Amino acid sequence: MLQEQITQYSAEINAFDTSNAEELEQFRIRFLGTKGIIKDIFDQFKAVSPEEKRVLGKVLNEFKQVAEAKYSSINEVLSISAQHTEDLGLDLTLPGEGFEVGARHPLALVRREIIDIFNKLGFSVAEGPEIEDDWHNFSALNFPEEHPARDMQDTFFLKKGGENGDIALRTHTSSVQVRMMEGGKPPFRALMPGRVYRNEAISARAHCFFHQVEGLYVDENVSFADLKQTLFYFVQELYGEGTKVRFRPSYFPFTEPSAEMDISCTICKGEGCQMCKYSGWVEILGCGMVDPNVLENCGIDSKKYSGFAFGMGIERIANLKFEIKDLRLFSENDVRFLKQYKTVLI
Repeated sequence: MLQEQITQYSAEINAFDTSNAEELEQFRIRFLGTKGIIKDIFDQFKAVSPEEKRVLGKVLNEFKQVAEAKYSSINEVLSISAQHTEDLGLDLTLPGEGFEVGARHPLALVRREIIDIFNKLGFSVAEGPEIEDDWHNFSALNFPEEHPARDMQDTFFLKKGGENGDIALRTHTSSVQVRMMEGGKPPFRALMPGRVYRNEAISARAHCFFHQVEGLYVDENVSFADLKQTLFYFVQELYGEGTKVRFRPSYFPFTEPSAEMDISCTICKGEGCQMCKYSGWVEILGCGMVDPNVLENCGIDSKKYSGFAFGMGIERIANLKFEIKDLRLFSENDVRFLKQYKTVLI
């Protein structure tokens, strides 16, 4: 019986390990205390026969030595750790400082919401390189040689000449549309979010880089009515029901016909303010039917297929969403500005 107890408690002692001083003290009291297990076993040992004492005496002494060694080794480690902490002037009883919860960037919030809305309509996300050649950035999109967008004052050119023309930082994400149409067959229904670059003076209303989301839908029998209904749905989802929409004729080399879309100002509700220049309307995107020349440039039969495209600046959408008046705030990484969006859930 006594042998079984020693075996059982020996296994418990060998398995014991802790880095907590209170737990170690409980171990000492349980096994080595004046009313502990070892004291109790020694008391039982007094009542056994002389023959059993000769056998169990050595076992019992080794059992006690194992318990004392376990306590001493752990206590030594904890004492060294405590001394080191004291030398460093640390008080481990003080509450921790914790970690401040981060915040999503307002542009990331708006980008995600735009993508989520169009995902409901079956639009997937496509991406492409930010460094583009002339063909994908200009020529395939029906930009004539003399178009002002090719001028050095508007585009950051990196290399002149080459197999596909000049190399530049892309001025729009329309280049991703070209790559998509070249690499597959209709139907296409996709969004192209990303950063674009234009050689402009940095101010509260303009920057040399900004973010766009463009969309493309190509299939048989796609009409301008499909474009209007798609964008009307987008506006109602983004800004709420009752937001008014209007289309104004415009010109873009890669769409025909082309239009700019305005919405009733979300800040003044159409009454007139500085954001809408007291007109009650704010332009948020350009759109139109994909020019047949663009389809043919990408190897798509323009007599069989048609499509529409649209593009918007994420900064402009964020301006209206959060009433941010200075575009520079988006890229300055000022924590005081960014932490305002810690609780914004879109």
